[in-house]
Amino acid sequence: CHLQQPGGSSICTGDGGPSPSRVFVVRKDQDIYIQTLRKLFNESHGIFIGLQRSEEELAGKSRKAQLVQVSKNYRSVIRACMEDMHQAASNNYQNSISIWEISKLVCKSAGPLLLRLLDWVRLHVCDVDNMVREVLSSENPSKHELFWNVVDVFVLQGRMDEARHLLAKEASANPTSVNMYKTLDDLMKKMPVPSLGNTQTLTEMELKWQHWHEECQRYLQDGTFASNSHMESICKILLGDEDAILEKKELLATWYQFLVTRLLYSHPTVKPMELRFYAQSSMDLFLGGESSPEPLDTILMAAFEFEMHQVIKECSIALSNWWFVAHLTDLLDHCKLLQSHNLYFGSNMREFLLLEYASGLFSHHSLWQLGVDYFDHCPEYGRVYLELHIERIPLNTEQKALKVLRICEQRQMHEQVRSICKIMAMKALRNNRLGSALSWSIRAKDAAFATLISDRFLKDYCERGCFSDLDLIDNLGPSMLLSDRLTFLGKYREFHRLYGEKRFSEAAKLLLMLMTAHIAPCSFWMTLLTDALPLLEQKEVIFSAEQTYELMRCLEDLTAGKSDKQKFQDDDVETMKVEMLRLALARNLARVIVKEGTLEGS
Repeated sequence: CHLQQPGGSSICTGDGGPSPSRVFVVRKDQDIYIQTLRKLFNESHGIFIGLQRSEEELAGKSRKAQLVQVSKNYRSVIRACMEDMHQAASNNYQNSISIWEISKLVCKSAGPLLLRLLDWVRLHVCDVDNMVREVLSSENPSKHELFWNVVDVFVLQGRMDEARHLLAKEASANPTSVNMYKTLDDLMKKMPVPSLGNTQTLTEMELKWQHWHEECQRYLQDGTFASNSHMESICKILLGDEDAILEKKELLATWYQFLVTRLLYSHPTVKPMELRFYAQSSMDLFLGGESSPEPLDTILMAAFEFEMHQVIKECSIALSNWWFVAHLTDLLDHCKLLQSHNLYFGSNMREFLLLEYASGLFSHHSLWQLGVDYFDHCPEYGRVYLELHIERIPLNTEQKALKVLRICEQRQMHEQVRSICKIMAMKALRNNRLGSALSWSIRAKDAAFATLISDRFLKDYCERGCFSDLDLIDNLGPSMLLSDRLTFLGKYREFHRLYGEKRFSEAAKLLLMLMTAHIAPCSFWMTLLTDALPLLEQKEVIFSAEQTYELMRCLEDLTAGKSDKQKFQDDDVETMKVEMLRLALARNLARVIVKEGTLEGS
């Protein structure tokens, strides 16, 4: 059973009665209502659409470059979103950038793995920047209490040039230790690190690194840095001493920064398939059983193990909405980095996540328009989802209804077009806006509803003696053929227009046609016959003898059925009308006979 809770949440208690072990609280996605996230959703939508449209246009190197740029664009919009949010609220998005980048770099990115990991850590461990600014802006940086902390952070992140620059300041302030600083500076300068432009083989790199490592070991054993504990600690870090690195645990902040530092100074030529083993041992060493892994740790571990499906699964659980996993999965799918296996209900993972994300957007009063494009790029179930969600959009205004209608028409969603038009026609009719109601019913091609509204127009005319919404009725065109009643409405309005233009002969023919062709409803015949009176009384004879006989027949048909049909509301008035019509018809017939006899005699 399902119990509705305040705030749109519901509780599911399973098939049986309420059970504490089987209670699930389901709540709406609240993130889409956060104002600062609208920028993220809107800008990432543009990136997503651009990626889909260019899929077939680019190939080879151009395609790869484009995918890299798309990834950077996504990262930029996440970062921009973080800057607009308070720190507490932006933690999820800081984590999102970390996951996004590690997912990208452990897959097929250019350059040695260690360089990519170093770039990633430098990008996401930004606490040192404030510390550096504070130290460098002081009067005597080398005497600042955080000086050695900043040097250590630079070394831990492999930022040797910046670390050497700070050490040079310390050396200039302590002339007696210049040789010691020079030795450490020389070791840091000579440290072999893989680079993008370096053509040396892996063996050559390992050999150079081994020689450099032995040189560091020699200086440490000789006690070169024994007089300065800070420099001795840095030398131990250069040697990859895990205890020395873990002593700086507070500066490392996370186990994955410890992992990268450990690889940099112990296994600089690490291969992608070895990464998972170093990652697990680094996490175990860093946490030391003092704390359990956070959701982010689990996600990053899955990424280091190249288990991208597990990354997506864990992100779906840990993150507060579907935005991240939907866009990451789509990008990975375009990069051919996800196995395209079908899920148990038939859709692949990319499509499933895009469908979930787009479905969430449809619960927002304006973001639903973005969801339409996401459904468009889900080839298997997108159309079905769009049809279901588009029918649930509240049509609060006519402008919104037209926007939804345009979307449906562009996609040949004929059933939804008819449904929207009927809803709007009914709303307009309830508000007595007959013109709008008729317009919507014509657009829906709903003959029955068009007939109903046409009857309302005719009733309104009988009560007021004039038509409303003349512009619409005058310009019905072929649309009037939708129903007989609508045809009659359009033609009856045309009769009035011809009469107003004093085109009496044409008006008379049209009036007679409306009656003899049985287009006019029987209930309206008396009104039509009454409209014929002014034409019968014209100085010039308008109706011919044959036409006059037809009018007489119609009048007799109407009065003959009087006893069998509904009685007139006011018998005296109706009787007077009938008598006046008979008199006018008789007089007109006499005039016609005289006129036609005169013409024949001449």
